[in-house]
Amino acid sequence: MLSTNQIIEKCKKYGANNYSPKEVVFSSAEGCIVTDPEGKKYFDMLSAYSALNFGHRHPEIIQAAKEQLDKVTLTSRAFHNEVMGDFLEKLCALTKKDMALPMNTGAEAVETALKAARRWGNFVKNIEDGKQEIIVCNNNFHGRTISIISMSTDFDARHGYGPFTKGFKTVSYGDLDGLKEAITENTVAFMMEPIQGEAGIIIPPQGFMEKAYKLCKDNNILFIADEVQTGFARTGRMFACEWENVIPDIYVLGKALGGGVMPISAIAANRDIMSVFTPGSHGSTFGGNPLACAVSAKAMEILVRDNYPKMAEEKGNYFISKLKEIKNDDIVDIRGRGLLVGIEFNCNASGYVKKLIENGILAKETHEKIIRFAPPIIIEYEQLNHAVEKIKTALSS
Repeated sequence: MLSTNQIIEKCKKYGANNYSPKEVVFSSAEGCIVTDPEGKKYFDMLSAYSALNFGHRHPEIIQAAKEQLDKVTLTSRAFHNEVMGDFLEKLCALTKKDMALPMNTGAEAVETALKAARRWGNFVKNIEDGKQEIIVCNNNFHGRTISIISMSTDFDARHGYGPFTKGFKTVSYGDLDGLKEAITENTVAFMMEPIQGEAGIIIPPQGFMEKAYKLCKDNNILFIADEVQTGFARTGRMFACEWENVIPDIYVLGKALGGGVMPISAIAANRDIMSVFTPGSHGSTFGGNPLACAVSAKAMEILVRDNYPKMAEEKGNYFISKLKEIKNDDIVDIRGRGLLVGIEFNCNASGYVKKLIENGILAKETHEKIIRFAPPIIIEYEQLNHAVEKIKTALSS
């Protein structure tokens, strides 16, 4: 069996250098515990950026995958499969929407939402095709396709990739006046993350989402919520928009939707929006494949049955209270909702991340000065206490 160093060297030799992963190799994993090739164990406190809300290899989700593997895994959308309808029904029930459209990745779901909004603007709002405008927020992270980085303010994400897609306007995150000023007769949608995860667990001012939603309604504009990272109980609500009692016109969903086993994403919206799609206007060979749908349907069943939002809220409050006991003058702020938590430092946080990993805690810095913690929602209190002690050891002055 190859060692950690040998595996990393092989990846560096044959893989493109588009990531800079921490030097930890996952050899096996279960729940919130990861084991490397040498047998060292770690607490996974990143959860694949919230894709692992159920933890690694949740037994019921794995069983659902195994059962579907013995039946059929792929049909393409040229034919029906017996699983997708159940998946769609469960997702519509969770989101309180009429219809859903399945894709594979979060970026694909964002692209689908952009296409839906533009077509709605042309077909329903009667804006001339090619003049549709979509408003987004600065420091957003919605993915890395050409169109998505066209609305990004991240230099590294954009540098060298022009020309960019037109039709986007950017306002400051949480700035209602800026949003008002950006709206024109050609505006079709406003898209935001209810909490900006990649930007460093940035929570908008209380009331912003609710006011932004009303502003959109007053101007016949679609409110799109990118809940790829915040959805499915991560923040202590089924969807983070619920913190302000907002049900967006379009949900953008992914990550945890696949139960930590299969990539699957979707948008969910009411029929008046979804009806803009016609055969041939959008699609994906693997979108809605029976294996991913079977896994996702089981994951959604578990979410509701075991009340994951309540678990995340209670464990998150406990976790944050324990983190605030850390004594370190480098710490500027500790913030979060549910089990999506950020610790901001007044210095580069990469050294602290290295200490965390040495102490058996897997986490990663974002925007240089912020460490993001997002442990699996299934983490037990005993494990959480053990992890907190390791975090305190790594982060204390």
